[in-house]
Amino acid sequence: MLASRVVRGWWGVLRGAAGASGARPGRGRTRGALLPPAPCCLGCLAERRWLRPAALGLRLRGAGPRNHCSGAGKAAPGPAAGRGAAAEVPGGQWSPATAASLYENPWTIPNMLSLTRIGLAPVLGYLIIEEDFNIALGVFALAGLTDLLDGFIARNWANQKSALGSALDPLADKILISILYVSLTYADLIPVPLTYMIISRDVMLIAAVFYVRYRTLPTPRTLSKYFNPCYATARLKPTFISKVNTAVQLILVAASLAAPVFNYADSIYLQMLWCFTAFTTAASAYSYYHYGRKTVQVIKG
Repeated sequence: MLASRVVRGWWGVLRGAAGASGARPGRGRTRGALLPPAPCCLGCLAERRWLRPAALGLRLRGAGPRNHCSGAGKAAPGPAAGRGAAAEVPGGQWSPATAASLYENPWTIPNMLSLTRIGLAPVLGYLIIEEDFNIALGVFALAGLTDLLDGFIARNWANQKSALGSALDPLADKILISILYVSLTYADLIPVPLTYMIISRDVMLIAAVFYVRYRTLPTPRTLSKYFNPCYATARLKPTFISKVNTAVQLILVAASLAAPVFNYADSIYLQMLWCFTAFTTAASAYSYYHYGRKTVQVIKG
């Protein structure tokens, strides 16, 4: 572009000089009419034979025999770095373009809230084992607040939504629920078979998440890329019954924590809640088995 502007400026000077010295009255010529119109680029200049690249040993880009200014005969531009570039990588190989297209900021507010919930899980487990249920109930309410806030923020602010958060949020719930159920079972507030069912389902789901991460990671697969939270390869979509099951499990935890505080540990309603939780847990596990592929959205670079 700079060379074209220089050529046009130089051509205008020549046209002005020619018009001043070569125009003669009565010949019908206008000022500057001795030279043709200014070329738009070096290709036009070469095409009009005012400049011969072959004679100078040069090969000017775009100086073809015809239609070079209209774009005919030009090679198609290469793909820009980004999501389109990674598709050109044969076999999905890892490349800088793929890395750039899969990069995201993991340090969002919802992700920080999910990490906070994971950090509160062992604290809750310790308080339950020590039978300090009053403080445990308050800490559990704080953990539930972080769960509500991270979902609200991710839904209403697009820049706070991330593929990592789609996996980190349910992972935080599962870690919290697993530790709570084991602790409450130790305190004889939740039956052992129900805890075994919930833990088994969560372990299988977490293993599936790690497998999906491995399968969607661009090759060559390394540990540094696998555990790098900045590179998102898949987005998880929990099923509706799974969301219902998570809510029911948390309700049972809250009811079990409050049972020794308000003296209703032997209530029939609490036992009915055990049965309902077992049903939703089994239904959730079946939904992931039946709709497994639809719950994973692979992010293509």
